[in-house]
Amino acid sequence: MSTTLTPQADAPPAPSPTGTVSANRGIYRRIGRRETHSPRSLLAIVLAVALILVLAWLGTEIVLALLGAPALLVAPVDMFTSAVNLLDAPTGIVAAAGIVVAVIGLVLVIAGVAPGRRARHLLMSERTVVVVDNEVIASALARHASLAGNVDPDNASVSVSHRTAEVHLTPTTGIPVDRDAVTSTVTEQLDSYGLTPSVRPRVRIATSGRIGA
Repeated sequence: MSTTLTPQADAPPAPSPTGTVSANRGIYRRIGRRETHSPRSLLAIVLAVALILVLAWLGTEIVLALLGAPALLVAPVDMFTSAVNLLDAPTGIVAAAGIVVAVIGLVLVIAGVAPGRRARHLLMSERTVVVVDNEVIASALARHASLAGNVDPDNASVSVSHRTAEVHLTPTTGIPVDRDAVTSTVTEQLDSYGLTPSVRPRVRIATSGRIGA
């Protein structure tokens, strides 16, 4: 699915054509970024729910300890004792645990700050913004790759990621596939699309063919 987006604004006309073009390009960039990036709402919700569950469990353990009831998992006293005794543990274990916690924290910080990406690319134009799903790009590339490799369309599959187009071809038994020709054709098609960000192909040909393909 491809979507063409044009800004709708009631701003007064710019004093010069150059200023109008620059303003439109800025609007196009904002629209393109909004359509190709997604917020980290799901990650934030998951982390919030996990934190609420942990706090609820800790609160329950404390209440059970005050009432003299058995703990659900670990009594607060045992948790505190284990934390204190952690200083007496071997240095290697403490260092490894610290590194693991630091890495998890760094990953969460990066995931929270960096924007998410949708499976879309932009076809930039001077007069509009065209947003294309990766599945549409993959379908078009699969058709061209099958023709260039002389294989049945059902034996050509393409998956498009943020920067790479993975092309998988299964040749017909006894008919070799020219990898260079396929790579050249797919590269030419990608260049003609003018995708943002740019995508480069990676062609993989199955070692065993398929009879009657």
